[in-house]
Amino acid sequence: MNLEEKEALYRAFQSKDVRFDGKFYIGVSSTGVYCRPVCRARLPKRKNCTYFLTAAEAEQAGYRPCLLCRPELAPGHSAADSSQTLARQATSLFEENCTSGQSVEEFAGKLGCTGRHLRRVFLQEYHVTPVQYLQTCRLLLAKSLLTDTELPVLEIAMAAGFGSLRRFNDLFQKQYHLTPTALRKQAKAGERHSGLVTVGLGYRPPYQWEQMLHFLEKRIIPGVERVEQGYYLRTVRIYDKNHTAFCGWVRIGQNQEKNILSVTLSDSLLPVLPALLGWIRRQFDLCCTPGLIYEALQEMNELHPGLNLPGIRLPGCFEPFEMAVRAVLGQWITVKAASTLAGRVAEAYGMPVASGIEGLTLLFPEKEEILKQEHVEECLGTLGIPAAKSKAILALAKAMESGEIDLSSYGDPLIQRKKLLNIKGIGPWTADYLVMRTMGWTDAFLETDAGIRRALPSLSPEEMRALSKSWSPWRSYAMMNLWNWEESEERKGKGEGD
Repeated sequence: MNLEEKEALYRAFQSKDVRFDGKFYIGVSSTGVYCRPVCRARLPKRKNCTYFLTAAEAEQAGYRPCLLCRPELAPGHSAADSSQTLARQATSLFEENCTSGQSVEEFAGKLGCTGRHLRRVFLQEYHVTPVQYLQTCRLLLAKSLLTDTELPVLEIAMAAGFGSLRRFNDLFQKQYHLTPTALRKQAKAGERHSGLVTVGLGYRPPYQWEQMLHFLEKRIIPGVERVEQGYYLRTVRIYDKNHTAFCGWVRIGQNQEKNILSVTLSDSLLPVLPALLGWIRRQFDLCCTPGLIYEALQEMNELHPGLNLPGIRLPGCFEPFEMAVRAVLGQWITVKAASTLAGRVAEAYGMPVASGIEGLTLLFPEKEEILKQEHVEECLGTLGIPAAKSKAILALAKAMESGEIDLSSYGDPLIQRKKLLNIKGIGPWTADYLVMRTMGWTDAFLETDAGIRRALPSLSPEEMRALSKSWSPWRSYAMMNLWNWEESEERKGKGEGD
């Protein structure tokens, strides 16, 4: 790193600009800690600053995480931010599975490469090995739980994947020069929730939280999800590497002052906490860089003043098969009607769950639960689902069960889109919508969508497609702007808006 690059990073650190949060970290030699670019502590001298791409790199250099800015809360990177997609995908995979005990070879298999290649690419991009990155993920997860919860240290050690309290204490003290209990005493407690497990996930502001909640609320599956008083709640089922299911519930809200989403969960989900947090990051698009997208879509305001909103996010999903069923049911009917049908599927084939929360009573059925039913088409038909949609759902369940179609966030959206289009009953709208919601594809555009047509009534589908090319590779966010604007205009027409 040359002097000019160091000076640019120092100026970014000096500015406290939230756009740089999570993009790099600063090691301060005079204090021995490393900070986020938004840290509000006294600005150190230039000569005392060293710059790192990841928290793991800073820790390997001997720095401890700052107790004020809390690097564990920094937002992550989006794969769309960089051409180094393999390394980006690997960071997400590591963070979500840091407690699973999987080997680098197992991770590499999921990413479609060899362990040797993954190590080489990762070291070249981030200057640390995958094993070192995984260790930092576990330590920062433990630090977050120590700071934000009242969980016993032993439970935290197990939840963070250390296997034993002794190993946890030894590694924590070696890396941070503090015992876990000493750090808990020193850290500012913030919001501790007695009797509940609540952690924070950072994002880069602004965040159009109300828009996100409105989008999700219109599409909730009764019994599985609900939105109330500024929170999104749902039932959850997540498997560990041994295919043991962990079931429970989660509640997500916004803490706008701290630029975090507050995640409260049932303690039954602690063993799969990293995977759960990974799903939440994708569901709520927490790795997004909103300033970059806002600037890229500025010309949308020429269509309608105020159409392009700063801080718009792309809604993801918790479970790909659930989203696949929901997308098929949504073909050519209203959003409300599709939610009703999805609720019937959940009630008929889902598993009851005792969440203790009103309205959260069911786990949405998995593909295996659909496939084991005899005469699936007839069974779904009794719920009011047309035969063509029932056949498409059955075909999707088979393809996803066999692995022929993989809608996880680590694959290639365009390859999966092509495979989806080979299924009878899956057209371009469904395929594009699915890879957008399940895989975080940022460049989908649904010119045949009813809401898009209402937002751009004077344009033909061909003209809309041509217009959208200037919004690439952020056309999915452009669609969110159009959907939000159209629904806002509809509410105003009904006297519900300003």
